[in-house]
Amino acid sequence: MLARLAGIILPVFSIIALGWFYAWRTKPDMAVTNRISMNVLAPALVFSALASKEFDVVANRLLIVGSVGVVLGSGLLAWPLARLIRANERTFVPPMMFNNCGNMGLPLAVLAYGTAGFAPMVALFTISNLLQFTLGVFLIDHHARFGNLLRNPIVIATVVGFAFALTHPPLPEWLSTAIKLVGDALIPMMLLSLGARLYEGKLADWQIGVIGGLVCPLTGIVSAWLLAFALDLDATQRGLLILFGSLPPAVLNFMVAEQFRQEPGKVASIVLIGNLMAIGFVPLGLAIALR
Repeated sequence: MLARLAGIILPVFSIIALGWFYAWRTKPDMAVTNRISMNVLAPALVFSALASKEFDVVANRLLIVGSVGVVLGSGLLAWPLARLIRANERTFVPPMMFNNCGNMGLPLAVLAYGTAGFAPMVALFTISNLLQFTLGVFLIDHHARFGNLLRNPIVIATVVGFAFALTHPPLPEWLSTAIKLVGDALIPMMLLSLGARLYEGKLADWQIGVIGGLVCPLTGIVSAWLLAFALDLDATQRGLLILFGSLPPAVLNFMVAEQFRQEPGKVASIVLIGNLMAIGFVPLGLAIALR
């Protein structure tokens, strides 16, 4: 089991470390790279995975329901804790709900479950993103406008991808191959970008960062474990949901907090320390998932 966990975890954290080292040496401007990842590579990966013959949306419907439950359950568990530690709920709760299922979850799912785990984890990634840009934004700003959501390339790719998953219309092989090649570039790019983002992070608000780093995976694992058995998921789906729940706060939380000026410094500390603490919690989540 230890050898298997190391084989899953070490490649992911090695690429993240490479991104951190590259950012330390060169101080790159990641803005263009991140825009390409979010506007080109991510939509291609989402569509390719959802539209593939390997993904059965009906068979994975309860897993998708479970992912929504993990997001909502984590938020419900974190809300009273935010009041207890006298943190602003709009600052503390969203990072507990929306985790790093893209940067970290996708490669871990592939390494742990192979192709059988990839498309379902992409589905969880898309659902999490949709919830973050709707419910998550609403939690931060009750007056936010959601018009731009409908023009988001990932949202468009999600809608089209699920439509293809349900109907399976014919698609030229050359086109599906081209889309898959573009999408496959996202995983290493996201890991490198995560490492670069962690280098840019600050530890000024380390106290709330440590609390958030503990609460996010713990509430996620508890919610996922309960839902996995309540929904009677099979072994692979149960493992994927627990892996999903064990992941640290997403970097995207900082970008949203910065956009809405919702204490981005504190959110940055939660994201940074939470991802550092993932070195302990991801192996724990994987150990539970692979039992």
